[in-house]
Amino acid sequence: MKTTATSPPITVSPELALHEAQVSDAEALYQLIDKHRLYMREWLPFVDHRVSAADTELYLRTVTAPGNIQDQVYTIRYHGQVIGVIGYKSIDRANSRLEIGYWLGENFQGKGIMARSCEAMIKQAFEQMHINRIQIKVGVGNHKSSRIPKRLGFILEGIERDGEWLRGRFIDLEVYSLLKREWHKK
Repeated sequence: MKTTATSPPITVSPELALHEAQVSDAEALYQLIDKHRLYMREWLPFVDHRVSAADTELYLRTVTAPGNIQDQVYTIRYHGQVIGVIGYKSIDRANSRLEIGYWLGENFQGKGIMARSCEAMIKQAFEQMHINRIQIKVGVGNHKSSRIPKRLGFILEGIERDGEWLRGRFIDLEVYSLLKREWHKK
């Protein structure tokens, strides 16, 4: 289910909502990346490639293009302010699976925002998109990020060796998964 530009936001709580990403979000996202660049680049490969709002705009044009059926990206808004991104990656409808990716500005972490945002995305994927399997990949050693899937009941399946190119080297990724039947049990 690719949402349209008029899709309503996913309301997580009165102060927290997920809005379908739009090209017009480029400047706000770039400013957030730039403000938190040193912190974010430790684990996020794209940070070094976003050196202007135009780079962010190009990314948003790609993921919001009408023909894109593999990605669905949302801005995370806290009290109306853009504070991060969450989205479905590698949507595989034939096999009823997808991956959730996310990032959040450093000063918004530790408030449960990402866990609640992931929970809303999980619910949508299982209930509305009829997905059976969701996975989250986290760089080995990224303890803050790995707490999210653990908290949400994901199972650590193993390590994807050399799974991502980050700042001139390959890093291993922890691969977590959650099945629809497991989610329904909790």
